[in-house]
Amino acid sequence: MDTIHYLGLGFGVALTPYNLITAFCGTLIGTIVGLLPGLGPVNGVALLIPIAFALGLPPETALILLAAVYLGCEYGGRISSILLNIPGEASAVMTTLDGYPLAQQGKAGIALSISAWSSFIGGTIATIGVVLFAPLLAKWAVAFGPAEYFVLMVFAITCLAGMADNKPLKTAMAALIGLALSCVGIDSNSGVYRFTFGTLGLADGIQFIVLVLGLFSISEILVLLERTHHGHRAVKTTGRMLFNLKEGAFVLATNLRSGVVGFVLGVLPGAGATLASAVAYMSEKRMASKDNQFGKGDLRGLAAPETANSGAACGSMVPMLTLGVPGSGTTAVMLGALTLYNITPGPMLFQNQPEVVWGLIASLFVANVMLLVMNVPMVRIFTRILAVPTWALVPAIAIVTSIGVYAVHSTTFDLFLMIGIGVCGYILRKLDYSLSAVLLGFILGGVMEDNLRRALSLSNGELSILWGSPITLAVWALVGLMLAYPIFRAVRARKSAQLLIAD
Repeated sequence: MDTIHYLGLGFGVALTPYNLITAFCGTLIGTIVGLLPGLGPVNGVALLIPIAFALGLPPETALILLAAVYLGCEYGGRISSILLNIPGEASAVMTTLDGYPLAQQGKAGIALSISAWSSFIGGTIATIGVVLFAPLLAKWAVAFGPAEYFVLMVFAITCLAGMADNKPLKTAMAALIGLALSCVGIDSNSGVYRFTFGTLGLADGIQFIVLVLGLFSISEILVLLERTHHGHRAVKTTGRMLFNLKEGAFVLATNLRSGVVGFVLGVLPGAGATLASAVAYMSEKRMASKDNQFGKGDLRGLAAPETANSGAACGSMVPMLTLGVPGSGTTAVMLGALTLYNITPGPMLFQNQPEVVWGLIASLFVANVMLLVMNVPMVRIFTRILAVPTWALVPAIAIVTSIGVYAVHSTTFDLFLMIGIGVCGYILRKLDYSLSAVLLGFILGGVMEDNLRRALSLSNGELSILWGSPITLAVWALVGLMLAYPIFRAVRARKSAQLLIAD
C-alpha cells in the first residue's frame, strides 16, 4: 500500500501543468539531440543542467527535465540508425543491423513506428520494475564486483558470434580489432603510451565519436558514392508509415523478453544500454528459427535492441536513486545535478524527499507516453530524409559528421583520423566484416580492462578471483556454451550436407 500511496504522490507531482510542459520540452529536445550524431544523452543532459539551475527549477522539475531528455535521446539516436545507418550514440549500434535493411526495403515508416512502440513497451516494463523492485534489485546489483563485470563483458564479446550466420571467425576478428583500438592511448595505471606511434593526437586514445562516425558515417558516404557511380537507387520507395496489428503481434514476445533483459542489465552499474541491446539482440537471434531474417531486415531484430535500450535507460535510475551509484554515463551526470540541489541519493532519499524520487519515477511513465504520441505522427517527416537525392545527402552527412567530430577536441587531427577510420570501415564492409562487432569490442574493451585491473588489485594478482564466486562461475559456463555453439552448428551442418549427398 505504501508503494501505491507514494506512486500517487509522484503522479501528483509529474502531472502538474508546469511539469508536463517541462517533460514535453525535454522529450522534444532529447529527440533532436539524439538525432544528431556525436551528441548523445550524456552531452544532452550535461548541457541542460546549468540551464535548469539558472532558471531556478525546483529539484523535482529539474530531474523530470533531465530524465525526459535522456529518454528522448535514446529514441532519437534510432532515427539516424534506421534511415542512414549512422548510430546517433553507442546504444543504437544494434539498431542498424535490421533497421537500416528495413529502410532499404522501403519499410522505413514501419521500422520507425515499431521502434517507437518497442521503446514505449521497454520503458513501461522497466518503470514498473523500478516501482516494484527498486530496493531489492539495488541490493542484488551490489553483488556484482569488478570480477563479475569483467566476466560479463567477456560473455558479451563471445555473444557477438551470434550476430554472424556463417562467419563467426570474421565477427570474432572484428571484435578483436575493436578491443585493440580500445587499448590506444596512455595507460591510466602506468602512464605508458600504447600504440600511439609517437603521435600526440592519440595520447588520449581514439574518441568514441571519432570511431563511430568514421566507421559508419564516412563508410556510408563511400557506399552511397559507389552506388551513385554505378547508377543504383539508394532505397526503394517508402510504403506504409505504421506497422499493422499482425506485425505488432509478431514482435510482442520479443518486446516482453527484451524489456526484462534491458531492465535487469540497466540496474547493473556500468552495464548500460549498449550491453543490454547487444544481449537482447543475440538472445532473440538464437531463439529464432533457422529461416529468420536477422541482419537482413527482421522486425524482431529491430524490436529487441529498441526495447532493451529503453528498458536499460529506465533501469539505470535504480542504482542512482537507491545507492548513489550511477547506472550509466548519463545517470552519472544526473547524479551531479542532484548534488547541485544538495540532494544525497540513497535509501534515506525515499523517506526524506519522496516527492523528488516518486515524481521522477512517475515522470518516466509520462515521458514514455509523450515520446510515443509525439514520434509516431512524425514518422512521415523523418522518412522524407530517404527522399533526399544522394548528391544532397552526402555533403549534408559529411558536414554534420565533421561538426560532430570537431566539437569533441576542436582538432583537425580527429577529422583526418575519422576519414582514415572511415576508409578502413569501407574496406571491412566490402570484406563482409561486422562494423557493429568492431564498435562493440571498442566500447566493452575499456570497461573490461578497468574491471580486470580492479579485480586483480583486490586479489593481489590472484587470477582465481575471476572464477571464485557463484556468479562468475555461472557466467563462465554461459561463455563456454556461446563458444561451443558455432562449433556444434558447423558439425551439424556438415552432417546434414553429408546426408544430402548420400541421398
